[in-house]
Amino acid sequence: MIAEKLAELGIELPIAAAPAFQYVPVTMHERLAFVSGQLPRQGESLVTGKVGSDVELERGREAARLCILQALACLKQALGSLDRVDKILKVTGFVASAPGFTQQPKVIDAASELLFQIFGESGRHARSAVGVAELPRGAAVEIELIVALR
Repeated sequence: MIAEKLAELGIELPIAAAPAFQYVPVTMHERLAFVSGQLPRQGESLVTGKVGSDVELERGREAARLCILQALACLKQALGSLDRVDKILKVTGFVASAPGFTQQPKVIDAASELLFQIFGESGRHARSAVGVAELPRGAAVEIELIVALR
């Protein structure tokens, strides 16, 4: 059970954030769930700034983990239980990057590592790690998921 695995890892999912704009957090079609891009929320605040200048690499990695926790909270809210997750298929990570910063894969690796810790082999996935000039609300990282369901 995923709830037991989260407890074992000392992870408590946050409350799923309500969308501030015109989208839904999770859309499902047949046995697929598409999780909208999630920002690195830490309580009431966001991790903001550009990785490689005002955000250090390790803080960017923490932001990626926070995005995954928020995505899983949204997924759990939509599914009722994360035990319905069969496989994480695709992770797309966007990193607000300072000029010359090229370590986006290292930032998004933190998200990939967390998904593997939680879901084991079912957490291994295809992935893109993209550097961007700006993200909504000045966020440092944004991550979206495509998930296969049981």
